[in-house]
Amino acid sequence: MPTRHILPIYLITALFAVSCQRSELVLTQNEASTFEIATVDDKDTIQRKSAQILQEYIRQISGVEIPITSSSQSTSQNKVWIGTPREMKDAPLSEDEIAIKVLQEDLVITGGDPKSTLYATYTFLEEFLGCRFLAPDDEFIPRKSRISLDKDLDFRYKPEITTRTVHSRLYYENPDFADKRKVTYEAFPDYVPNARVHTFHRFLPADIHLDNNPEYYALRNGRRIPTQLCLTNEDVFRIVRDTVASLLKQFPDSKVISVSQDDNTQYCQCDACMAINNEEESPAGSVIAFVNRIAEVFPDKMISTLAYQYTRKAPKNIKPADNVLITLCSIECDRSAPISEKCADFYEDLVSWGKLTDNIRIWDYTTQFTNFLAPFPNIHTLQPNIRLFRENNARWIFEQHSHNPSELFELRSYLTAKLLWDPDLDQDAVMNEFLEGYYHEAAPYILNYINTVHQELQKDSSFFLFLYGDPSQAFDSFLSPDLLMQFNEWYDQAENAVVSKPEVLQRVKRARLSIDYASLEASRKNMSGYFSLTKLDESGEKSTPPHLTGRLENFDATCRSSGITLMNEMGYKVDEYVSSYRSTLTRALDANLASGKPVKLLQKPKKYANEDPQTLTDAAFGGASFYANWLGFEGNDLEAVIDLENEESFGNISSTFLQVVNHIVFFPTSVDYHYSKDGVTYTKLGTVKNARPLTKSSRINDTQSFSLSFTPVNARYVKIVGNNMSKAPIWHHGAGLSSWIFVDEVMIK
Repeated sequence: MPTRHILPIYLITALFAVSCQRSELVLTQNEASTFEIATVDDKDTIQRKSAQILQEYIRQISGVEIPITSSSQSTSQNKVWIGTPREMKDAPLSEDEIAIKVLQEDLVITGGDPKSTLYATYTFLEEFLGCRFLAPDDEFIPRKSRISLDKDLDFRYKPEITTRTVHSRLYYENPDFADKRKVTYEAFPDYVPNARVHTFHRFLPADIHLDNNPEYYALRNGRRIPTQLCLTNEDVFRIVRDTVASLLKQFPDSKVISVSQDDNTQYCQCDACMAINNEEESPAGSVIAFVNRIAEVFPDKMISTLAYQYTRKAPKNIKPADNVLITLCSIECDRSAPISEKCADFYEDLVSWGKLTDNIRIWDYTTQFTNFLAPFPNIHTLQPNIRLFRENNARWIFEQHSHNPSELFELRSYLTAKLLWDPDLDQDAVMNEFLEGYYHEAAPYILNYINTVHQELQKDSSFFLFLYGDPSQAFDSFLSPDLLMQFNEWYDQAENAVVSKPEVLQRVKRARLSIDYASLEASRKNMSGYFSLTKLDESGEKSTPPHLTGRLENFDATCRSSGITLMNEMGYKVDEYVSSYRSTLTRALDANLASGKPVKLLQKPKKYANEDPQTLTDAAFGGASFYANWLGFEGNDLEAVIDLENEESFGNISSTFLQVVNHIVFFPTSVDYHYSKDGVTYTKLGTVKNARPLTKSSRINDTQSFSLSFTPVNARYVKIVGNNMSKAPIWHHGAGLSSWIFVDEVMIK
């Protein structure tokens, strides 16, 4: 703790007199100050909070605790005004604007509204006193005895993006940190709590209305299904109107309510709805016509709706009402490059909506929702995309990050918030400053990884970086075995650089999770000699590589110590991933008569695993995502014949299937196993029924082994039939659409 010296009052006065002659305003010097912090409005609680924050940080910087007073307690001391004093009333600030100004011998820190005054206080601390607020648990406070400002200081700034949200629990769970970064505390500020997005099914629940009034719902292929509402039905309008009225009465302080489509593309195709859509050349036509009618009933509230997937294209003629908020969503875009370069359709839609309304809320996406912890090299797109939104008059931007921890979570949360406040910042400088402050001596190695993984992606112009992708898609691109080896080496060096700083080392281990995860998945796929599930000793015995076991244990330990519990948005847990991976390691060591044997498919697969039949016997095991090692069948059954090449004796067959309910991937209803000696005549061994039939409460992301044991038989050929549900059930958002089954490694013992 610094030694404190008490100076005679005459000497303090002399020192301040000399300093003033140098055209500086000296707030503190030699642990003393002639200032007091004064709030302009004694009743403004945010002004009071701002004054207390300023007092505390100046105390930490200089050791001086400047007293707090108010406008009603006039003294002759110099003032740091919190709020707008009467001397500045002739040049009022607009809403959201901030100002920091030396006014004669006083300092003014203020905003055009109470919240902006708080933001002005944090801006002063950062831009003029050198504080850095990096994360809820990490901030840099400089130490200096003398705090001085140029007497010509006259700073004003008005953010063009006025509602800024970063979907990160760092902000939602730490409101003070959100204030420091000038973002909202929640995803939907001012919304009715239970009517924020995808509300059609909330307004008319199918379990209440479908049986008696199927006409309330979407007409698809000649039948009514509860995927969306029929927006030209007058009873639907009446029910929605009355429900909105009830919710607004229940939450009178809320300013916004969502009247918006559900999360699927099966909109109503009845004659009346299609007449509007055809006239408007977009399914958004019937939605805007409906929402405008609701908005007319509630002119003092904002009615929010979506321009999302099938409604993203703006209607040709219908304009949203003045109190309709269009939430325009960029979910389909390729994240390997800025939207302006690789998402021309969205760019056109953004411009089209901008011609119809000034009320646009951007819903942008910045992470991989199927794999939170995967490498996702899109950092270079954040700034150009935010600038694009700003230039097209978007004043409300919601950047949907993962909410839960994802790759470089703290950096992404910090950088995105900074860019929303000022899209014209030097992004590289901001990022470097964060890395150096948060990771200390490890920063250069982590920066090497960030720069290289982005550069490698840029070399692969055909790569589609998708929100619902998987690391396995990049194993011949920016996550090749050679690059993974390099990335691991850099993270080894990063850990060694901070090994004596346990707290910083833990941050580096969290940053490394993405490369550990990618490396684990590369091993699952048997990408190379190093990245494989097994190794052979000199006698041909299989064992698990020690480095793979160590990586899995480190991954598990880091997640546990960091409170990281989820792998993806479907609720797949880290514990489940680790447990499943350990099971995979055990399975990989099992003797499998089918391993490497030829496979013939009697039904055609679609799209995934390169439609390669050998996926079923390649000793690579599928994970939680259908991109990784799973063979998929859409609407048809799995029928596969495995040729063991010689007659073998076996008494157990198993095959593993994947379920991802929200993507219409379901377990088969049953699996049949057959054997044959000649490949012509087959004998049925038995049927394994689905032990976890699909229901509304089924786990969204799941795997299941369909295993059959029997009295050993001698045979060369094994036939497997996985029976597909064929169609999604009527309660599912994909009602009537073809369902998928995904199968992976077949084990014959």
